[in-house]
Amino acid sequence: MYREYHLLIVLLFCLSPCLHSQQTALKTNILFWGTTTPNAGVEVGITRQFTLDIWGAYNAWKFKNDMKLNLYLLQPEVRYWFCRKFEGHFVGVHGHYGHFNIGQIPFFSGLKEYVLRGDLYGGGLTYGYHWALGERWGLEAMIGGGYAYMKYDKYRCADCGERVGSFTRSYFGPTRIGFSIIYFLR
Repeated sequence: MYREYHLLIVLLFCLSPCLHSQQTALKTNILFWGTTTPNAGVEVGITRQFTLDIWGAYNAWKFKNDMKLNLYLLQPEVRYWFCRKFEGHFVGVHGHYGHFNIGQIPFFSGLKEYVLRGDLYGGGLTYGYHWALGERWGLEAMIGGGYAYMKYDKYRCADCGERVGSFTRSYFGPTRIGFSIIYFLR
């Protein structure tokens, strides 16, 4: 867990010389806030048409009735902008790594009586669009699809910790969705 944070800090430090006007955007995905998951990202211009987006989410809340939605997720992405960076349409290649501890969620049939704890890895392709709202603000919508490999343990309940088994799963489908508010640094 700490290794990923150290890697992110080193990467941001190495990119810090690029952090200036219309080269750097801070963002948050509103859709993830809808799941009570705080999240933030930084996107840095590399060239006229390429950017590097580093986004992450972390949820450690405790809910009533032992419901769990604990996770951290990191999704870096390289983007190609068809016009120029931070304007209009873009496509990207993203990767993702996450750790999860979720379960006893009453509105998901497979997670009503169980807790899943594990990791996921993978990547995919993204398409999106950016709307400028003045010189410092913007909105962005995106959707992505790809692959995720999950390795997890399944438990019967959160408190007793009775393990049912260890599992792996390969997933192909949506891997990224977002509607973000963006603020440009000056």
